[in-house]
Amino acid sequence: MSKLNKSEALIDAQGVSINFGGKAILADVNLTIGDGEIVTLVGPNGAGKSTLARIVLDLLQPDCGTVLRRSGLTIGYQPQRLTINSVLPLKVRRFLQITQRHPYDHLTQALNAVEIPHLMESDLHTLSGGELQRVMLVRAVLRKPQLLVLDEPTQNVDITGAAEIYELIEKIRQSYECGILLISHDLNVVMSATDRVYCLNNHLCCSGKPEDVSQHPEFLRLFGKHASQKLALYTHNHDHTHGPSGEIIHHEHGHDHN
Repeated sequence: MSKLNKSEALIDAQGVSINFGGKAILADVNLTIGDGEIVTLVGPNGAGKSTLARIVLDLLQPDCGTVLRRSGLTIGYQPQRLTINSVLPLKVRRFLQITQRHPYDHLTQALNAVEIPHLMESDLHTLSGGELQRVMLVRAVLRKPQLLVLDEPTQNVDITGAAEIYELIEKIRQSYECGILLISHDLNVVMSATDRVYCLNNHLCCSGKPEDVSQHPEFLRLFGKHASQKLALYTHNHDHTHGPSGEIIHHEHGHDHN
């Protein structure tokens, strides 16, 4: 993809640097996100991925550099972790409206988008890891954002559930026509789930199409010589999928996954 003009980008960050306690967390990082584009940040723990996301969200101010956001940009955010008092009874419907009231039909539409309409009246504390991640994804899309920022959206989800969440993210991209900034450690699926990859290690090691980044010496140095094999596209057929609670849903014809 050619470099976006600043007037076209949802986000255009240039020369972003930030230090905590005298340590450089990000140094001279550039990042652009366009309409309908999935951009993924990868890198080791402590590489600055979540910090960069918080700067994009305007929750942190960089020490230097600029971050231009499209005028009137609406952003949805799914944080990496969610801490809720375990003794506080909280239904999914109430959780989705803690910060903003939404009409019932908007809630239904968003729950349908991530295939969990049956969880509307469920207790949040009884949900599985996969169900909770889907509920948090619903919360992020309720504002019908132009940009979604998803920080490790498959945390505490097994590999099958993770693949299904990435499929949902692709459907959301198409339905809402939004750009997506995705932070992920799932190297085995990031190839097929993204348009562009930024590899961070406090600075920008490399960026570009997944198939190009996977062969870059800096990427291979960070993730090992077998990393490109983890990123390889794969195709397989199966005659079933798994629901958000792990139930098996059989199909008459097999599905191809790439």
